[in-house]
This record gives sequence, C-alpha cells and structure tokens, in this order.
Amino acid sequence: MKPLVIKIGGSTFGNSDTTVEDLVTLQKRGVPLVVVHGGGNVASDWLGRFDISTSFVRGLRITDLETLRVVTAVLAGLVNKELVSAIWRSGGKAVGLSGADGGLMLAKNKTPELGYTGEELKVNVAVIELLLKAGYMSVIAPISLGLLEGSDMDTNLLNVNGDTAAGEIAAALKVEKLIFLTDVPGLYDSSKKLIRKLSPQDARELVASGVASGGMVAKIEACLMALTKVPTTRIIDGRVPHALLDEVEGSGDGTTIGW
Repeated sequence: MKPLVIKIGGSTFGNSDTTVEDLVTLQKRGVPLVVVHGGGNVASDWLGRFDISTSFVRGLRITDLETLRVVTAVLAGLVNKELVSAIWRSGGKAVGLSGADGGLMLAKNKTPELGYTGEELKVNVAVIELLLKAGYMSVIAPISLGLLEGSDMDTNLLNVNGDTAAGEIAAALKVEKLIFLTDVPGLYDSSKKLIRKLSPQDARELVASGVASGGMVAKIEACLMALTKVPTTRIIDGRVPHALLDEVEGSGDGTTIGW
C-alpha cells in the first residue's frame, strides 16, 4: 500500500480536534502515513512574546535571523514534539523530524526580500522510507537545510512553507494521495460556492484570477507540484470531527484537485 501525506495546518490544532485519533486509527489499520505540520500561528504568538514583528509576502513569512531562530525552536521543537507525544499517548507510533534531519529537505535561498526562507526544495525520502518500513509515521516540521554555497549567511537553516514542503514530499514519495487539513471546507468559486472538483488547469486559473488568495495559493501550488507524481490531492476541513477518517473511507467533503 502506498502512503498518504497529511498536511496539518496550525489553525486546525486543538478545539477538540480528532486528527490525532484518526491518524492512530489509520495507522493501526495498516495505512502508511507521513504527516507534515505547520504551526505559523503558534510561531507568531512566540515571536510576539519576544517583541519580534512579523510580516508576510504572498503568504510567506519574511524571516530574518531572529525570526528563523524562534520559528525553528517553535516548529521543530514545541509544535513537533507536542504532536508526536499526542500520537504516542493515543497509542500510535511516530517519530518527529525536521527537514534538516537526515538531509530530508534541501532548499535554496532564492528571494532576498523573504530573508531566510527556502524555495526550490530537493527532498531525500530515505529516512521517511526507513521509518515507514519499521511501522512509524514521520511527523515533519518544515525547517530545511540551506544550499548556501559561497554564501556569507549566518546559518545553514531555512524556513520553508509547510504546504510547499508537503507537496514536494508527496511527489518525492509518489504517494497515493496528498490531503490538506485546513480551517475552511475547501476551495470556493467567485460566487462563494464550494468547488468539489478541479482540474490542474482550473486550479491555475483560480489563482491567476485572484479568486484564490492568501495561504490558499500555496496549497494550490503544492497540489499542482504533487500532481506531477501523485494521482489525487484533497483540501478538506480539518475542524470537522473525524474529517481525516471520513476522507480515507471515501465519505469526506471538500475539494479535489486532480486529473
């Protein structure tokens, strides 16, 4: 059985969330799982505690060196370990990773205005595959190693958008499906009607027209990246109880981007 990649947005954490319960249930059924998580809201909260201002360009956080240090500590530390411990406490088997572990994600620092932000990912799935074979789900924070040859930058770490990381990891693993758990029911058209099925071209037009904006653009672009190697991508409402379980069982609502 091919694995599933599940992207958990930070905005879906808590609120009597059933995602961890669903992950453990699926793992016990023998479904191989890879989890990529965000946590931008938690990172923003901690940045605020240190009086570090936060700003975004096209949904991507502008990451100076102090921001990078806090984001790395929060995402690869606090958020990652809380999620891993919740899975273990619920009877599952998980190992927490960041993209820096095992050379999992390499990225280029392409856009100076974004600071220490990684783009053009290269994914090495060897560690994930070893963990899957041993019966563990990987829980991955989107901090990457930087390809910084000839650079005078002060760190070898880069902050990567979690949606981008999920799309690239899904493509590299050639998974069965990429599923985004979000805080909305799916994608909407210009008249605010839920779109249940989109072709890749339709999805591109949704972005080009501005109907899809903000953080949803990164999700669509990640789906399009994954579809080079993955048959189906889904954007669903992670706030709905047992949304993930319903999705895998074929009864979930939301938006499909696929062929």
